[in-house]
Amino acid sequence: MPDLDDELMTVGELSRRTGLSIKAIREYEALGLIYSKGRSEGNYRLFGESALWCARVIQEMRSVGLAIKEIKRLGDAYLSEPDRPIGPQIASALDRTEERIAAQLRELESVRERIHCYRQDHARALAGYADADFAVHDPDRSQRAA
Repeated sequence: MPDLDDELMTVGELSRRTGLSIKAIREYEALGLIYSKGRSEGNYRLFGESALWCARVIQEMRSVGLAIKEIKRLGDAYLSEPDRPIGPQIASALDRTEERIAAQLRELESVRERIHCYRQDHARALAGYADADFAVHDPDRSQRAA
């Protein structure tokens, strides 16, 4: 039974108040990250202030790069050990996220360098010179031209 002191809202209202899509809210509810307070007489899911708080925490964790799986793991830890501070676990998750992002940045920088080298190696072809065009080396070019 919903707490009468808790302001209840439908999934649509929760979506409007948080900016999350209805689909995302339902997915988070299915994962156990957001809890409904039951259903209305019209069979609409009802959410309380705790759902609003959870949605905002999820958004904040997503905004700093945490994946839903990581947020779920943190949520499970938070609920299973309510007396244990969650901060150190969030710090560890942030460390892993930073490491992942650093690896992605290194890979992107490597791609950027390959682009730079490609531009240097193929400058004439990229500028449109016919004698340097990529098609010059196509073994089937004469067959396609016929």
